[in-house]
Amino acid sequence: MAPIMRKVPKTFLARWTLLSVAVLAFPFCAKTAEPAPQTTLAMMKKVADWQLVQAPVRPATDDWTYGALYTGMMALSQIADDSKYHDAMMAMGKSHGWKPAKRVYHADDHCVCQTYLELYLQHHDPAMLGQTKERFDYILENPRTNDLHFNIKGANDRWAWCDALFMGPPAWIRLYAATGDKKYLDFADREWQAASDFLYDQQEHLYFRDSTYFEKREANGKKVFWSRGNGWVLAGLARVLQVMPAEHPQRKFYEQQFREMAAKVASLQQSDGLWHSSLLDPESYLLKESSGSGFFTFGLAWGINHQLLDRATYEPTVRKAWKALVECVTPEGKLEHVQPIGADPKKFDPTHTDVYGVGAFLLAGSEIYRLVSQKPKAK
Repeated sequence: MAPIMRKVPKTFLARWTLLSVAVLAFPFCAKTAEPAPQTTLAMMKKVADWQLVQAPVRPATDDWTYGALYTGMMALSQIADDSKYHDAMMAMGKSHGWKPAKRVYHADDHCVCQTYLELYLQHHDPAMLGQTKERFDYILENPRTNDLHFNIKGANDRWAWCDALFMGPPAWIRLYAATGDKKYLDFADREWQAASDFLYDQQEHLYFRDSTYFEKREANGKKVFWSRGNGWVLAGLARVLQVMPAEHPQRKFYEQQFREMAAKVASLQQSDGLWHSSLLDPESYLLKESSGSGFFTFGLAWGINHQLLDRATYEPTVRKAWKALVECVTPEGKLEHVQPIGADPKKFDPTHTDVYGVGAFLLAGSEIYRLVSQKPKAK
C-alpha cells in the first residue's frame, strides 16, 4: 500500500512545511497570548518576590513610597496561593509598631496606615488600629484650615497636591470601615471635595499636580498634567470607592469623577500600551513610564470589574496596558521604566525602578487577574 502522504498535493505539503517552520522559529508568540489568571498571578509573584529580597532603597520604610508598595502587596495577598505576602505585611506592621510615619498632618505619612487597617479588618487586633486612630482623632480635634495654595506655609498639612489623594483618603475611609464612625468618612469627603474644587480641571478632566502648575505649559503649549500624579488620583478614587457605602450621598460625585478621568486617561494611551510621563505632550517625553501606567491600569481594570466602566470599551485598553507593563519586567523580576521621585514629567534612566512602581504593578495585576478570571465583582 502506498504511503498516504504521497496522495497529499505538493502545494499543501509546502504550505504545511512553511507553517511548521514558522511556529518553531517564533516561540515568542506564546508571550503575546492573552493573559490567564495563573500567568498573571505568576508574574505578580515574580515581581513581588524580587522586591521583597532587595535592601531598603531609603531609610524610612514607612514613608509614602513604601506605603504604596504595601497596598500592592496586600492586593497580591488576597489572590495568592500562599501566605508569604500577608506574612510580610504582618512583619512590616509589627516592625513599625503599627504607627503612622512621623509628620502629623502630612498625607504621605498616612499612606502606610492603609495596610495596617486592612490587616486590622482581617484580624481585629486592636494594636493594628490604635495608633492610626489616635493620630486621626488628633487631626479632627485640631484641624488645619489654611487654603490649598502650594507655596504657603503649612500647605502640606492639607491635601494640596494631587498625590495626597492616594495617600490620605483611602486610609481615612478604611478607619471608618474599621470603627463604623462616620466622622472619618466625613473628613475624607470634605477634604477631597476641597482638593477637587482647587486642582481638578473641568475641561481636561485631569488634576494639576498642585497650584504651582496652573500657569505652566509644555513645549507644545498644552497644560502640564503629570502621568503619575493623575495615576495617584485615579487609583485613589478606586480605593475610596472600594469602601465608600453605596448609599453615601456623595458617592455619585466620586463615580462621576472616576468615569470622567477614566475616559480621558484611556484616550491618552500611547501606541506602546503605556502612558508617557506627560499626558498632553507625550512627544516631549518619549520614554515609556510604568508607575503612572500601573496606577491607570489598576483604576481602569477596577472600574470594569465593578461595572463602573463599560467592559467592551475599556477592556482592550487595559489588556494592552498590562501586556506593556509585563514587558517592563526583567527576567529576574525587576520592574523597570519607573520615573524617579518627582512632581512633574521628567526624562530618566529607563532601567530605574522604585517601590511605589512595584505597588502600582501589583495593584494592576490584582484587577487584571479578576478581569481575565471572567468573574468581575457585582456593582
